[in-house]
Amino acid sequence: MQTESTFADLGVRPSLVRALSDNGITDPFPIQVSTLPDTLAGRDVLGRGKTGSGKTLAFSIPLVSRLADTTRRASRPSGLVLAPTRELATQITAALQPLADACGLKVTTIFGGVPQNKQVKALQSGVDIVVACPGRLEDLMRQRLITLDAVEITVIDEADHMADLGFLPGVTRILAATPAGGQRLLFSATLDNGVDKLVSRFLRNEVSHAVDSDQSPVDAMTHHVFHVSSAEAKKQLVHTLASGTGRRILFLRTKHHARKLAKQLTDAGIPSVDLHGNLSQPARDRNLAAFSAGTARVLVATDIAARGVHVDDVELVVHIDPPAEHKAYLHRSGRTARAGRAGDVVTVVLPEQRRDTQALLRKAGIKAAPQQVSADSAEVQALVGEVAPYQAPTAAPVASAPKRHSPAQRRPSGGGQAGRSGQNGRGGSGGQSGQSSHGGNGQPGRRRARRPRSAVGAK
Repeated sequence: MQTESTFADLGVRPSLVRALSDNGITDPFPIQVSTLPDTLAGRDVLGRGKTGSGKTLAFSIPLVSRLADTTRRASRPSGLVLAPTRELATQITAALQPLADACGLKVTTIFGGVPQNKQVKALQSGVDIVVACPGRLEDLMRQRLITLDAVEITVIDEADHMADLGFLPGVTRILAATPAGGQRLLFSATLDNGVDKLVSRFLRNEVSHAVDSDQSPVDAMTHHVFHVSSAEAKKQLVHTLASGTGRRILFLRTKHHARKLAKQLTDAGIPSVDLHGNLSQPARDRNLAAFSAGTARVLVATDIAARGVHVDDVELVVHIDPPAEHKAYLHRSGRTARAGRAGDVVTVVLPEQRRDTQALLRKAGIKAAPQQVSADSAEVQALVGEVAPYQAPTAAPVASAPKRHSPAQRRPSGGGQAGRSGQNGRGGSGGQSGQSSHGGNGQPGRRRARRPRSAVGAK
């Protein structure tokens, strides 16, 4: 939902208004209207809003505006943004970059899963704003390759997901290394799992702004619950739902089945890519780029994509495996119907899953009457719309898993997200990302043996 206020009305400097307009952004969203007067004035702000509500610009605009006249120093940034996942850090940097360019600021991104050399060189050449995942940032702090004593503004994005992944101790240490008098902006959908302790310790005289709750339904999002009679019927339904012309994201619980389904769909003439913890960072980047560009119409993902994957015009999200808890359902579903656009969400339910799924949807505040369907049901065909023409698979349609490394080489990769969340054994919306460290240890077979077998991709 947009508002009648303009960015200029809210006090945004003209150079940033032009940069926003050049990128097709002319009308602020409610979370931006609520927070910008306070953030631009230098106040600490606690912002709460559901996924897709425009929080990234809500903190990016004041971050750039208030640092526009700072002096650049090597390895001593003036602005810091903490994000829970590599994908989200990359998305934030992409949103920040045009604004930073308009004010002559340099931005760099720090996360694990890749060698640190390029990140270190970027810091040493001088940088104004660092967008970082906690683990890799702490690694560089311990090596004295970055110092946070000059940080004037710190942003913590998706703090509740930080908590889900077990990152709050690291976030606490990082915040303690920044000057006590700096401005701090914390954005979170909820204040559970210790997020409230971050607020009470590090925010001073904060102003709270809430635009919808994390459980508020999105008006433009339509939810469907499709009951199927068997695993084979489920497989046929999923292939049909994937066959349309628009972008769609299919969620599974395990990395193995995400990889397998992406290959099956691609072999069937539906260009698909996977996203999960077993992929190297370059492979993740390639697959997301293919999905964003439209060369792959389908993204088959674990919960690693439930947050931080912001791709325009995703028309359908399918929960092939219903998630373990309601927060994961909401964040998965939030990949569609973003920024006021419409979208549909389908949950595919086997007979033995009906009771648990009903309880899950009730906790999520979702009201959708279950429908018994098959792949050729009218309700399904209406969602699919025009079927895309067959596209012959290329030689390497799906990116491969990362190369194996020694333990010493693997250690820094925990800085992105995977290694540390794996050590904490977290489930829920962070569970899949927490498994990526096992992909290089030759143990995924043992872990999969303890998980329920997905009905999709079993053949």
